[in-house]
Amino acid sequence: MTAMNMVQALNSALDVMLEKDESVLVFGEDVGFFGGVFRVTDGLQQRHGSRRVFDAPIAEGGQVGVAIGMGAYGLRPVVECQFADYIYPAFDQLVSAAARLRHRSAGEFNAPITVRSPYGGGIFGGQTHSQSPEGLFTHVCGLKTVIPSNPYDAKGLLISAIEDNDPVLFFEPKRLYSGPFDGHHDRPLQTWAKHKGGEVPLGYYKVPLGQAATVRDGQDLTVLAYGTMVHVALAAAEETGIDAEVIDIRTLWPLDVAPIIASVKNTGRCLIVHEATRTGGYGAELSAIVQEHCFYHLEAPVERVAGWDTPYPCEFEWDYFPGPLRVGDAMRRLMAA
Repeated sequence: MTAMNMVQALNSALDVMLEKDESVLVFGEDVGFFGGVFRVTDGLQQRHGSRRVFDAPIAEGGQVGVAIGMGAYGLRPVVECQFADYIYPAFDQLVSAAARLRHRSAGEFNAPITVRSPYGGGIFGGQTHSQSPEGLFTHVCGLKTVIPSNPYDAKGLLISAIEDNDPVLFFEPKRLYSGPFDGHHDRPLQTWAKHKGGEVPLGYYKVPLGQAATVRDGQDLTVLAYGTMVHVALAAAEETGIDAEVIDIRTLWPLDVAPIIASVKNTGRCLIVHEATRTGGYGAELSAIVQEHCFYHLEAPVERVAGWDTPYPCEFEWDYFPGPLRVGDAMRRLMAA
């Protein structure tokens, strides 16, 4: 075990898989010699060669289309889409080709591809570098959607994604890339050590897809979150003194429903937190699941804290970002209901 931030953990995962499996390739914009805009692929081309780690043109649809063809014929490509905001040109390839290939070929072909992409705000990237499009992909049958919240999970989940025989969207919260964060842009995180810290094994290991993790036990209410918002929820629970149980969704689809149901039935209250815009966001699906399975156990309506239904601002980012103050207020409202 060694201390790593998320960038280092992701780099280690890619390095391990390139070494372990000759069918693994890594490509995308600036991922080769430069090592990626966030340095996640730093040093990989030097270690594994330019035939396995290489730059691709600024054409996301072309990148994913090529990856689908590679996957259908036995390779396991990992594509880096430089920002999640740029993934839309590849949407048709992901939805119409990658997600449908196994079904439409009656199992003759599949698309074992992984599309990595930094998502979310917290770095003053504005509306074209801060989007959270994960909900769009959870709607599509045949795609898996994964979002880690800490270095240990990031490495283990990425290895599982690369080895999976279906296409995986792997969104990386760039606000967590360099280290811990609690939702306050000017304060170090106190809860990081309680959430697997930054200790990561150097070699091969997997965190299974489709399994949520309870990162804080509690009896008062249940918080469902993923990515950066896990740490915001932990901070809000500590600041309010509310005994909140925090569940890290980790894999948005396929969703691990059982621990969610068990927790909400126990606490009787549920708060859902995500950074994406509220309307049509992934939190609405979580809310529906809780309503369907836990209605007679609820002591208050399910509440959501999310991004506003506006483009992501740059100058006023911290008024948009769902921070501990907004989450803490929602916790208090639920407890008062």
